Amino acid sequence: MRIKDFEFSLRELAGSMGDFGTLFPLAVGYIAICGMNPAGLLVMMGLTNIVTGIVYHLPMPLEPMKILAVMAIAKKWPPSLVYASAFGTGVVWLVLGLSGAIDRIAVLTPKPVTRGVQAALGLLLAYQGLRMASTGWGLAATSVAIIILFRQNRYAPAAILLMALGLLVVWAKGELGPSVRLGFTPPPLTSFSPRQVWDAMVLAGFAQVPLTLTNAVIAASALISRYFPGKPVSERRLALNMGVMNVVVPFFGGMPMCHGAGGLAGQYFFGARTGGTNIIEGLIEISLGLFLAGSIQQLFVVFPESVIGTMMFMVGLEMSKFAAEVRGWDLLPMGITIALALTTNMALGFAAGIAAQQTLRRLEARARA
Repeated sequence: MRIKDFEFSLRELAGSMGDFGTLFPLAVGYIAICGMNPAGLLVMMGLTNIVTGIVYHLPMPLEPMKILAVMAIAKKWPPSLVYASAFGTGVVWLVLGLSGAIDRIAVLTPKPVTRGVQAALGLLLAYQGLRMASTGWGLAATSVAIIILFRQNRYAPAAILLMALGLLVVWAKGELGPSVRLGFTPPPLTSFSPRQVWDAMVLAGFAQVPLTLTNAVIAASALISRYFPGKPVSERRLALNMGVMNVVVPFFGGMPMCHGAGGLAGQYFFGARTGGTNIIEGLIEISLGLFLAGSIQQLFVVFPESVIGTMMFMVGLEMSKFAAEVRGWDLLPMGITIALALTTNMALGFAAGIAAQQTLRRLEARARA
């Protein structure tokens, strides 16, 4: 273990907040709509963050699985069905990882398609961030200025200043005091039935797999190689890691979680460079879950949406920039991937991009013959 693999600085603290924009909205929905226990959700995420930081020596973001989260919140799933969905998807990723199927899928995925998936995710993140920022343009403009001026500052990193700005706004509105209630709340022991595992997979779990494959496995592995060329993480390792964590956390109140290229881009954008980022974030989440479980929902609700939206918007732009690496005819499969991912869904864009790339290769081979 090298010391430089773990830094505990203001920059790493700022980086640990870089993916809050993708975490806050869905975590609030799980807690407020589905009735999930805040202590279980946050403590399990915190422990998983700490373990992944120690194992990988890298920033390794954890995010809610988006299709499962949106479906669960929209349909008001009971907590047990959410836990069942986490377990079911965990089993899927263990099977894909242990069988080696994930390696074959990764090999068949060309770079233009990977870049297309990254760009589509970035554009979606930027669009959602812009919508959230529109709830307060003045605050959003201030947030952009803070990001531009302080993003690289080691002593007053932008993400920390943005969190402080948000809390200051909450305090100025008189909403901070009523929102905070201290108390100790341990994570619960939770359960679900085998039938609920199958129901959850049919309702949304199987649809989640292609999105997780593209964003949390293929795109995330590519982005890790780009940001940390000396510390690559294979697609198989990411799949196995997601499998293990998702078969464990639902028994203690955890939600379905995955890694994500968007979360990694956010953490890196705001300063994350070592495994210390995950450890810091994990300690924050555990502390919130154990001592502020009764307050966390209200704190999330009153925190200025425009601040989080601005962070998401800037991260989305950062993530989309890698599309500029693609040149020539490779622009065609990348463009098809982006277009269909944005207009239909990520899985269809992924499949169409691969088909277009294969067709292009066959035409090139025929032209050379």
